[in-house]
Amino acid sequence: MKSAVFQRAQQLGFDDCRFTTARPPQHAAQFQRWLQAGRHGQMDYLARNAHKRIDPAQVLAAAKTIITLAASYAPPSAEGRPCAVAAGEIARYARFGDYHEVLGDRLKDLAAFVNSLGQDARSLWYVDTGPLLERDLAERAGLGFIGKHTNLISRKLGNWIFLSEIITTLELEADAPEKNRCGSCRRCIDACPTAAITAPFQLDARRCISYLTIELKGAIPEALRPLIGNRIYGCDDCLAVCPWNRFARQGALMRPHYRPDLAAPDLIELLSLDEAAFKRRFAGTPIRRAKRRGLLRNVCVALGNCGDQGALPALERAAADAEPLVAEHAWWAIAQIQAGRAKGGF
Repeated sequence: MKSAVFQRAQQLGFDDCRFTTARPPQHAAQFQRWLQAGRHGQMDYLARNAHKRIDPAQVLAAAKTIITLAASYAPPSAEGRPCAVAAGEIARYARFGDYHEVLGDRLKDLAAFVNSLGQDARSLWYVDTGPLLERDLAERAGLGFIGKHTNLISRKLGNWIFLSEIITTLELEADAPEKNRCGSCRRCIDACPTAAITAPFQLDARRCISYLTIELKGAIPEALRPLIGNRIYGCDDCLAVCPWNRFARQGALMRPHYRPDLAAPDLIELLSLDEAAFKRRFAGTPIRRAKRRGLLRNVCVALGNCGDQGALPALERAAADAEPLVAEHAWWAIAQIQAGRAKGGF
């Protein structure tokens, strides 16, 4: 049965598939301490369902097996970083159609296949949507190992991978866990622009640019704004420097959903989007999650950091935006550019 599930996963386009038990994850205690320290910031949902994350049996009663899957979102080899002064940078995973939908369709099919293998078998599937400590489970299943940046690294696929899971009452043989292979490398720690990786395997989400530009719904702390640079949705710096990326390759599942227009978008153009235009531009992408107010907040910060005086008219219009969050960050950006001009910078 295990071989049949693996083969079906490959047929559906997944780049790897591994199996583990449904017992509690190995880092449950560390996760609870992380929550107690408040390092999850405003991601209250992590604390609300923590009891399920540390015990898969509370997600699905009588669960026996968790199937962990990987799908590569490695970018095209010719893709580079933005070079224009007023170009924004979007995390690589968000330069595709929404992975929740792409992977969800396949997971639904695979879960049905798993159920067909056992009488009265029940399965639930998740793609970054369920109360599971997915990186812990993936490491225990042998899909990869958790790096010092706290993300999963695959020896076959590098860092650019989406994770998903099927938790099932069907009992399947577990794979051997993966061991950590970071060695003495600390490139990810040194690369973090905001020092959010406070120590090996320790992340303070409140300083992470991915948290600040996506999860945080209010104002970005002023002290951290200059460190965000031109990043307007997420950050890849800790992932991009990992030497295991030499094994990264484009996955067949995500390749057709790549959006080249999101590689280096024009910041001034983005700042002109009204609600309807925002929804049209980012329909079917993860960026819709930030909402217009969140994305334009980020765009204002990026323009302030770029220091381009040509952005002042657009920022002045944004400073009169009906959304206070956008207006406040636009005023900050204007002040940054004007201060740079006064000092003879930029």
